[in-house]
Amino acid sequence: MTTTLYPVSSESVAWPGDSGGGLVKSFDARETIISQYANSPILLALLSSLDDAIDPQPAIDGFYDTIWNIDTAIGHGLDVLGRIVGVRRTLYLSEGPYLGFSQSSDAVPFGTGIFYGGGAITPNYQLTDAMYRQVILAKAALNITDGSSASINAILRSLFPGYGNVWVRDNGNMTMTFVFGAPLSKVDYAIVTQSGVLPRPVGVSFDVEQP
Repeated sequence: MTTTLYPVSSESVAWPGDSGGGLVKSFDARETIISQYANSPILLALLSSLDDAIDPQPAIDGFYDTIWNIDTAIGHGLDVLGRIVGVRRTLYLSEGPYLGFSQSSDAVPFGTGIFYGGGAITPNYQLTDAMYRQVILAKAALNITDGSSASINAILRSLFPGYGNVWVRDNGNMTMTFVFGAPLSKVDYAIVTQSGVLPRPVGVSFDVEQP
């Protein structure tokens, strides 16, 4: 009786992130074959086809890229990450102009603005993926920050790179001021005042200073 050995193609298998340069697979079907069937061409072909058909790696890669990786996540993935760190995508923007005081960035004085009637006239604004990603990163930084002025300034610079010099000022009377070198847009003002991503010690109130 003659035993014929059939050549079996082989490829190196590596785990994701491995520097070995092999094919990245989370599971290798060849490891399930007992030695007496290791050279069966029919069985190997069936297992290879089945492995290719149900290989979960593309789905795992897609999940990581669109849901779990903050740098590439989009849409629903960012919504999931936002819920994890505790920051919402929706902000509320006033349609004004309404009568108000200097502390508000979008209020106007007597003779120009009208009294706010208290109606439900404030629309929802959904942050874009790019803006929401920055807000999520800022909230993640807030969750681990030491609350120092240097840490707060770093978060401000990351969130608002296009507003010149931005920093926080300790007023020494249980208040603090976020200072911006250029006028904020309505969306960015809402991020500062509503999102809760900027560190603020307990019992300390804040206001916003801009040109």
